[in-house]
Amino acid sequence: MSKRSKQRLKSGAKKSKNQRRTQKHLIQTLFKNAHDAIALIDDRLYFVDMNLAACDLLGLPRQKLKGQPLSTFIAGQFPRQPKEEGSFPPGQSLMGELLVSSSAQIRKEVEYTLTPNILPHFHLLLLRDISQPKESMQAELRQQQQRVELFSEVTLKIRQSLQLKEILHTTVTEVQRILQADRVLIYHVLPDGTGKTISEAVLPDYPTLMDLEFPQEVFPEEYQQLYAQGRVRAIANVHDPAAGLADCLVEFVDQFHIKAKLIVPIVQTLNAHSQNQLWGLLIAHQCKSDRHWVDFELELMQQLADQISIALSQAQLLEHLEEIVEVRTAELQDVNRNLQQEINVRMQAEAALRQSEEQLRLITNALPVLIAYVDEKQQYRFNNQAYHDWLGQSPGEIYGCHLRQVWGEDCYQKMQVYVEKTLSGQAVNYENDIILKDGSWRSVDVTYIPDVDDQKTVKGFFALSSDISDRKAIERMKDEFISVISHELRTPLTSLHSALKILATGRLGTLSDEGQQMLGIADDSTVRLVRLVNNVLDLQRIESGKVIIECQACNAANLMIQAAEAMQAMAQQHEVTLVKQPQDISVWADADYILQALTNLLSNAIKFSSPFSTVWLTVEQEEGSSNQNSPTEVVFRVRDEGQGIPADQLERIFERFQQVDSSDSRKKGGTGLGLTICRKIIEQHNGKIWAESNPGCGSTFAFTLPLTENRTNADLPT
Repeated sequence: MSKRSKQRLKSGAKKSKNQRRTQKHLIQTLFKNAHDAIALIDDRLYFVDMNLAACDLLGLPRQKLKGQPLSTFIAGQFPRQPKEEGSFPPGQSLMGELLVSSSAQIRKEVEYTLTPNILPHFHLLLLRDISQPKESMQAELRQQQQRVELFSEVTLKIRQSLQLKEILHTTVTEVQRILQADRVLIYHVLPDGTGKTISEAVLPDYPTLMDLEFPQEVFPEEYQQLYAQGRVRAIANVHDPAAGLADCLVEFVDQFHIKAKLIVPIVQTLNAHSQNQLWGLLIAHQCKSDRHWVDFELELMQQLADQISIALSQAQLLEHLEEIVEVRTAELQDVNRNLQQEINVRMQAEAALRQSEEQLRLITNALPVLIAYVDEKQQYRFNNQAYHDWLGQSPGEIYGCHLRQVWGEDCYQKMQVYVEKTLSGQAVNYENDIILKDGSWRSVDVTYIPDVDDQKTVKGFFALSSDISDRKAIERMKDEFISVISHELRTPLTSLHSALKILATGRLGTLSDEGQQMLGIADDSTVRLVRLVNNVLDLQRIESGKVIIECQACNAANLMIQAAEAMQAMAQQHEVTLVKQPQDISVWADADYILQALTNLLSNAIKFSSPFSTVWLTVEQEEGSSNQNSPTEVVFRVRDEGQGIPADQLERIFERFQQVDSSDSRKKGGTGLGLTICRKIIEQHNGKIWAESNPGCGSTFAFTLPLTENRTNADLPT
């Protein structure tokens, strides 16, 4: 071998050795900086090295974990390439979920990512604990189910009685049992402005308020007007000045050892043209100590107050039954006098109806939807040919049959509540699953339209059912697609974050101050993007209420500064000046989601601005628009000098895939989803978002957030 060949071999070996040393150094840096459990395993799936997070997860120190097989700590078999022992697909990461058992036999669900061959014959394994979020979600679902069952139980007991006195007694008894309150009572407001307790459930340790008349000064007219408008008061401490109770009322409740109270109005609407009338109050007392009332307790009291209002209406209806019968009798006498004439008219109408029905049947039989008419007794009086095609029952077989006979008991139980609502005069729309004659399932969209005559009497209803199985399948495919995309994004973003962390250490070269600052901004943006990608599925479920926005006190100035810094590079690229006017205002919000909304709006403003123009980001406090006494709110605004938006597009642009100019939006990288996501985020914060624009003069996008101080005091009565 020549001397030159030997030198090349020696140089190659040295270079390979340096590369391995650099790779090992990078892995050690990753172990040191990562928060998740990370381990290095060999081809046999034995542990070679790991970080402290992995030791904590598996319950063993580092020295004892080294050389241990991975199979010792997982339930089931770890996925591997079947062709060869220990081999994995080259250049591909494996992801999934595992059940991990530590040395102390503590089991946890983890999400894993395996990056093969990060070193020759060595693979990088990342484990992320996901057991706690699943347990929290299951606990929340169990709590919601218990609340629904409690309310259903109390409502059923109320509706099983027709006697008003018994209904009121059942209400206070059940509320006291559920809330564990010291006293629950129903206070009836008398016409002269005074009032008295007419039903009560109280513990033996405290005095009764039954039949006690309350003087007018402790319940003045202005209080009555507020309660008539539906005001609910949750007072944790009656002596707290923030509760806003008059001194005479505090002195009055002190006689009965009342420390906290929850007050819900019982309101009646006498007719469609009159204002609400305050009938009384449903009140819960806590006497032994102060008490902070939770949302479920307020909701339960409000719903039961509504049930009492319905019971009052029914009681009044029974009281006036004789009067109604007398009026109805007079109407029937008038009807009888015209009966003979109507018989002749009806005979002619029936002939015309038969001809009209035949024409209607010809038209409806050609439509691929279920069309029927059901009378007030829930019996079929008309149905088209689609019933035979779908259910195998001809129109003649169905005619005169009850809904229960045609659809079966299980399906009828699902539709019964909608049928009854329709027969009360309300049009309804809902979705249901039905079984066809061949045993297959179909998802259908059902619409019931009441048939009301001139006397406002419901004679029956029209039923239309269309097949939406394909739409449901597409929605499922969409959800699966979003889930897959979310998982596919998570791994490269994690790798990007790790790379940025390594660059920030300076071990791969020294950056200038400006470069270090830009690297920091990129790292912060990557961290936020990782969190947002992990929550993208939650955003898809915002409308269903399954995602909880975690709000806390945030500084508006910090949010604006972070959003502006994140978009500064884009502004410089487009030669746009970004001007921010931050103010130190504390808002109640989820910082990550509000940052996403701000960056979305800034990105749109920059993209649709001309070079050398300006984009402004401002914030200020403004009075609420609902009434003069409403609390102040915080308004963020993003204003640009772009081409503007036509007035007829200002609402549509917040809908999915709606763009003013789709061709221009594609050139600028728009997807038509940014403003939709912003709207969902702001609505979840109990705010509102809107756009203002004059074509050719730029646009302003604004949204509101609640003040932190208003959030803590909003429920306190004034």
